[in-house]
Formats: sequence, structure tokens, C-alpha cells
Amino acid sequence: MGSASGRPVPSTTTFHEFTQRVNYSLLEALRPDPEATSDGEDHRPRPVSSGHWVPVTPTPIPDPTYVTHSTTFFAELGLDDGLAHDADFRRLFSGDISIATHPMRPWGWATGYALSIYGTEYTQQCPFGTGDGYGDGRAMSIVEGLFNGKRWEMQLKGGGPTPYCRGADGRAVLRSSVREFLAQEFMHALGVPTSRSLTLYVSQTERVRRPWYSEDSRSYEPDVMVDNPAAISTRVAPSFLRVGQIELFARRLRAKAHPQARHELELIVRHLIDRNYRNEIDADLPFNRQVVELARLFRGRLTRLVAHWMRVGYCQGNFNSDNCSAAGFTLDYGPFGFCELFDPRFQPWTGGGQHFCFFNQANAADANYRMFWSALRELVSSDNEATTQLDQLREDFATVMQQELQAMWAGKLGLKQQDDSLVQELLQLMAASRADYTKTFRQLSDLPTDVDALRPAFYLPINDDLDHQWTSWLQRWREQLNKEDDLMSAASAMKRMNPAITWREWLVAPAYERAAEGDHELVQELQAVFSTPYEKPVDDLASRYDQLKPRDCFNAGGISHYSCSS
Repeated sequence: MGSASGRPVPSTTTFHEFTQRVNYSLLEALRPDPEATSDGEDHRPRPVSSGHWVPVTPTPIPDPTYVTHSTTFFAELGLDDGLAHDADFRRLFSGDISIATHPMRPWGWATGYALSIYGTEYTQQCPFGTGDGYGDGRAMSIVEGLFNGKRWEMQLKGGGPTPYCRGADGRAVLRSSVREFLAQEFMHALGVPTSRSLTLYVSQTERVRRPWYSEDSRSYEPDVMVDNPAAISTRVAPSFLRVGQIELFARRLRAKAHPQARHELELIVRHLIDRNYRNEIDADLPFNRQVVELARLFRGRLTRLVAHWMRVGYCQGNFNSDNCSAAGFTLDYGPFGFCELFDPRFQPWTGGGQHFCFFNQANAADANYRMFWSALRELVSSDNEATTQLDQLREDFATVMQQELQAMWAGKLGLKQQDDSLVQELLQLMAASRADYTKTFRQLSDLPTDVDALRPAFYLPINDDLDHQWTSWLQRWREQLNKEDDLMSAASAMKRMNPAITWREWLVAPAYERAAEGDHELVQELQAVFSTPYEKPVDDLASRYDQLKPRDCFNAGGISHYSCSS
């Protein structure tokens, strides 16, 4: 049943009703750390050498106040918007789990995972040099339950230290919290698989110091220490299982770390299937067959995900295996960015290097898939048929990835058949013309007949030679479109592929800066604009959000590039 406004009537209107939705499949299916405390008071760095999760209580932020919540996602979950302002709900999602009542657990949980960068295993980031201290350092899940018939896990970001905190304070600053909150809902509106945003609360009294950039800084690395309000955002996903988690238990099996190592790997793989793939994998299949199906399905999800990223101009910035969801959606919005001036080497994170740049994301996905494949192979090593099938899936990854990318580029150009030469020439023209990635493809969606229609997407005037090249390219592209379909259908399809607006850091920065002063209006305005990214902004919004990056924002610290300080 719907309301008069067309929104579904919420099924959960009180905090008590919310608590009755909990259902802890992860805690029941997987093993706790045998050395963990029983009450979750476990906030200092220590090695966690076995078990899948550690009970840990969040550290609440003092004097929490509301910044925003996702009305769209609340509606999907069946939650009444009033809950975001409910005192008990605010206490819970600002880190005070003492408000939890039965059947909720009086603590949350954090998980460990391994780190691989481009397929190379690392343990240096672990303070103990073993890999047993790497994991959720400032993230902890506090709710898993069924909402409107779907299973969701709710995780605090910035809820204080866990055993994996590596000596840090476990806090998130308002700046990074606003960015992640807005980005998750923007990506959802773009049609990109992603974790979601629930709520964002900020402390009125607690501030934390982080390295960042001074005003008008041109420094590559942060050049000052700044105080920023501490905040807690809640992100939500069907699960937070990562490739790095699966990899951790495979490493322990290979190292014969303890007698239960194989069992723990099998348990977490079974749980991954149950949580994220059960609708597609027959539970009656032999387990080895289910493992092969898992590898096939994850390959499809991962390659489609990266094609989506490329379609909308998103660069994850730090696509390690621990930042790669094993369910195939975007996870961990840290030093991410969206490409404005087209550059295949675009990389917003100062610590990322070119190996994680915009056009290298397919290669990073390949490396993450290799670690996933390697972990699964440990479970079926005695089954020749299963290992052969797994190896073939791994070998064909690059081919499948290329097919997804070719289909994506064809879709962005309104083509039913891929035309690699047409795509490559376009990308070369865009780079040579200093074109804006999003505006160029959106202008093309109007099927221009000459280059004049594209000039608003160029950061500098183009010379006569480029003018002629664009004219020639447009003519050949339109000829191809005419062969395949009517032009109106092609234009309509392109406008569903090519957003009218994009994330522009120089527009987001004022929102989190004003939020730090207690003014949340810009955050909420961006939420509204980002909720309909395929519609052109109108009136005064167009004058702000449908613009090219200003000259003085290029090479600006905290705008064009940033560290991972958050």
C-alpha cells in the first residue's frame, strides 16, 4: 500500500519495531575469535589469529547531532523518516549501543582481512608483521536484519577503535563522512552497484586532528594539521564480505596456521554464497560445484562493476583486494574521485600511483580476481574437474572484462555493435581537445552534426586540425547510427547511459566545509541534485552544477588530489 505522496507506507515506525528486525546470520554461521572478550570491550591493537569476527562495542561520539539521512533508502528499508530524528535511533547510530534491547546484541563486530596490492600479498601494514592485525580498524557492524524482506547489514564508520585499529583513534572526520554518504547514494542513482548510506551524525564537541591542505594549497601532500568534527556515518550492504577476507583464510590454510584453518575458509565461503549468491546457486549442488559457480558469478559481477565505473567516470583510487567486495558492488569510498578533464591516467589519491588510475581499473580487478580464485582453489584442490573449471574462469577474465568494456563504450555511443576504432579515435580526440568526460558524452547524446555543439565541453579552444578531425568523426559515427537504428531511439538510449551531471570535488568541498560550521543545507542540496543524475539541472542549479571545473581548482590540494587522511 502506498501513501498519498506515492511513497510506500513504512513498516517500521518506532525504535522498538526496528530492534525486532535483527537477524544475525554472520554471527551464527561464522566463528568468533576465541581470544575475544565476551562484552566487546576490545579496543586496543592486538593480533587476531583465528575466528571470523571479533565482538566490539562502538565508542559513541559525544553530543551527536543530525546531519542527514537517505530518505530514498529509508523508504526501501520500510523505515519511517522520523526514525532519523528519534532519540534512541540517533543514540544507536552515533555509537551508543547501550540503547540496544533484546533481541539485539549489546555489541557490534569487526572482521579481519588480508591485503593484496595488484596480486602481491602484503603484511607490512600489519603492526605485528603477520597479517593478523589488519582489518576493520574504525568500521564495525552493529545490525544485521531483514527489512522489507531483504537482508541488510548496517556498519558504523568512525565508531571508535577495534583490535584492528593499528594504533589509530578509530574516528572518521566529517569531511570524509560527507563524501562517502553522498557518493554512495549518487552511485546508486547512477545505477552502479554500491553500498548504501543510512544516516550521518556529527559530534558537537569532539574534534580530531588530521593532516590536510591549507587554503589555496598547491601542495601534493597535506601541508597542515586541521581539526575537524568527529562524525559517524552508517553504511549498509547485503554483506561486507571482501575478497581480502576470503584471502585471509586461504593464507592461513596454506601456512597451516592452526588446525581449523581449512574449516574456517570453507565456512566463510559457504556464508558468502548464502548471503550474496544463494538465489543463483542451487543449494543441492555438491559444494565443489557451488564454489565453481561462485567464481563464475563473481567474475560476471566484478567485470560489470568496473564497466559501470568506467561508464560514469568513477575512479576508486585504491582498488586493493581488501577494498573489493566479494559480492561485486562498490565498497569503501576513501580517496575516490570522478574524472572531469578526460585523462586515462586520472588518479585522485596521492598514494595510489598509476596502477590504480582510471583506465587501469580493469587490470586491478583482474588482480583482485586472481586472489579470489587462488583462495577458492584451496577448497577444491583434490577435485581435478573443479580446479580445471576454476583455472579456465581465471584464464578468461581479461576476455570477459574486455567484452564488458566494449559493450559499455558502444552503449555510451548509442551503438548496438561495438566499433573499437570509432571508440579509440573518440578517446584520443577527447584527450587532445582537453574535453570534460561527462559533458562530452552528454553533448553527444543530442547527436550533434558538427563540433560547435561540443565546444562547451572543452576546457580550451581547439585548433583547426582538431576541428576537422571532430567533423570527420561525427560524420562516421552518425552514419553508423543510421545503419543500426533510428536516431531518436539512439539518443534516448544514450541519455540513459550518460549522466547529465557528475561528482565535482570543487562543488562538494564547500558542502563539507559549511557542514563543519553547522550549516547542512549544501549537503542536503547535493543529495537532491545527485538523486536524479540523468536529468539536467534547471534554473539556478544549472548555473552551479552543470559547469566545467574552474581554472583555479586545477592542481588544488584537497580538490584535484588528496591524501587518504580521513
